[in-house]
Amino acid sequence: MHTFLTISQGIGLAAACGIRPFLPAVLAGGLAASDTGLDFDGTDFAFLESTAFLIALVVALAATLGYERRRPGAFQAGPLAAALAGVAIGLGALEFAGSLADEGHPAWAGIVGGLICAGVAQAAARGVFAGAARRLDPEARAAVPVYEELVAVVVAGLAIGVPPVSLFVVAGLAFLLVRNRQRGERKYAGLRILR
Repeated sequence: MHTFLTISQGIGLAAACGIRPFLPAVLAGGLAASDTGLDFDGTDFAFLESTAFLIALVVALAATLGYERRRPGAFQAGPLAAALAGVAIGLGALEFAGSLADEGHPAWAGIVGGLICAGVAQAAARGVFAGAARRLDPEARAAVPVYEELVAVVVAGLAIGVPPVSLFVVAGLAFLLVRNRQRGERKYAGLRILR
């Protein structure tokens, strides 16, 4: 049962980082530093709870949110979106691996699982939040990244406090991803018919 909870926790942390990378990693690192829910000490992932790493994450969070405040949607498409997605997926893999290593399980499985979970979460969340942002006026659109951060930190908190919830979160994200892809395919199929 303990292994199931550890894997569920890793899945949830990876998914949370996939949604938005910085705040979930700060939450996990802060809780790990106080040995609450997880602990990276004694593993190759102890840096995830180090003060310097957490400060760097907070600075990156502030810089990202500040830039998005001035340029709403800057991280929804293009090179900035790709960079943020890469960071999100990488941090998700590290958090999953750290969660497994905390309990003495092989970290490589967490890296692989984290890449997958964070990738699914990243793709699903980007589609959902980009669609929501398109329907908002410019002033309201500037608040979308804050909502993304809130969703991500809630998912991370649930992953640490109630790990099995993570399985439902990832299943929901996978459903959203598939539904968005199907909707996009139907839209393009309709365009082909018009030709």
